[in-house]
Amino acid sequence: MEQTLLEKGLVPSQMLSEIDAFLDRIQALCSKLSIDLADYQADHIALRINDFDVAKAAHTAWLEYGNVISEAQINGRPIIVLQFDQAITSYGWSIECLELPYPAVGKTHPIENWEHVEFVVPSTATTTDDYLADLCHIFPALANRLAQLDDLNIKMKLSSPKGEGERLANPTVAFKHDNICIKLHPHSLKHIVASEQADI
Repeated sequence: MEQTLLEKGLVPSQMLSEIDAFLDRIQALCSKLSIDLADYQADHIALRINDFDVAKAAHTAWLEYGNVISEAQINGRPIIVLQFDQAITSYGWSIECLELPYPAVGKTHPIENWEHVEFVVPSTATTTDDYLADLCHIFPALANRLAQLDDLNIKMKLSSPKGEGERLANPTVAFKHDNICIKLHPHSLKHIVASEQADI
């Protein structure tokens, strides 16, 4: 299975060497959306893998780079969150965590590689509609872009993903283009994990 990881370019050292190029594309998508995320926390980076056994091998391989802080069941499949021993730094961002979702049954991603970065844009909103309204207030030019998403070939998705035991609402606005995605939410993944583990 390690050979399969190597052949697919999914060995952690291979993927880490592609971070700058991936974030080039993330930055380009930010520009298309007229949002500047330079001053916001790049909360975590996520990859996509289509095969369960390959995901398991990747999970094991990444353990050399950090510690698992969450193994939540979300939409019926495990999603692993690993905190890096050494944060990934690029474009002035310092990315502390990796999100490694095991594949969802019946769903195949067009590429197996880095797929999205999630950024924390603070807000007190608890619903996706309110959060999107806050984002348009924080990034005024975004409001104009929303009407042009079809022309820009950008898909927007509003969601409220929730793991078992989470107590904190974390509405998410995602923008997807050309097999990469930016997700914005009001709370960090570490904050959400802490809510899962809270006693009250």
